[in-house]
Amino acid sequence: MSILPFDDRDGVIWYDGALVPWRDANLHVLSHGLHYASCVFEGERVYNGTVFKLTEHSERLAASARILGFELPYSVAEIDAATNETVKAMGFTDAYVRPVAWRGSEMMGVAAQASRIHVAIAVWQWPSYFSPEAKMAGIKLTWAPWRRPAPDTAPTASKAAGLYMICTLSKHAAEAEGYQDALMLDYRGYLAEATGANLFLVMDGKIHTPKPDCFLDGITRRTVIDLAKARGIEVIERHIQPDELANTQEVFLTGTAAEVTPVGQIGDYRFTPGRVCETLVKDYDALVRG
Repeated sequence: MSILPFDDRDGVIWYDGALVPWRDANLHVLSHGLHYASCVFEGERVYNGTVFKLTEHSERLAASARILGFELPYSVAEIDAATNETVKAMGFTDAYVRPVAWRGSEMMGVAAQASRIHVAIAVWQWPSYFSPEAKMAGIKLTWAPWRRPAPDTAPTASKAAGLYMICTLSKHAAEAEGYQDALMLDYRGYLAEATGANLFLVMDGKIHTPKPDCFLDGITRRTVIDLAKARGIEVIERHIQPDELANTQEVFLTGTAAEVTPVGQIGDYRFTPGRVCETLVKDYDALVRG
């Protein structure tokens, strides 16, 4: 966890077309994005000075904005260039990148179609979500008290800020009970994802992963599926019942922040990170740093 408050740091943030001092990258308290969650964002990692799959992230940022009903005032190529400019200005070889876009303060109310769209990109040093020791031991998850909503009740294909409200609530509850994260079910009761990472199960040498029809199909998720297939491991995307965890040997999570993180426990179910977890942890690390 960070010790320094995020509003009191040195450096610069790319804000609406220019690099500004970190502490000056502010928005008004009546910004629409704060009150009505008209905000989208991305999470990216810098490895050896290069943002991994940058254009895919920039494209998803633009797509998420369109799902929420607005267009970014910059092209994908311009967002890519701005990201690289910010990474270079901050001087970090390994870091985390947070692009964010939101409706401004011109209008206050549910409808705010004339609001200006703002875009900012921040870069900071942020190590792996979990320590190496916690990773290889397998992190502990409990069950989330909230479920992923149906796609006809929320814009589930977007990386929108509002969709993370139940993730924060679920993770806070998990941490209060001594767990590191929570596993969410979807609106039908199938396994969905953790609060900020996609889920994979290893059953008899095959990988099974929930079908992302009501939650984000992560960029890291797709990357790890490709890595597994390159190893000749069969990957099956399907709806998975919670009681199937009883027949599961290994479990791992994937995400930009989590990277590839083995799981040792989900509620009363226990798992031992084995060959598949170890292989994909190493393959992913080799890919992003290669």
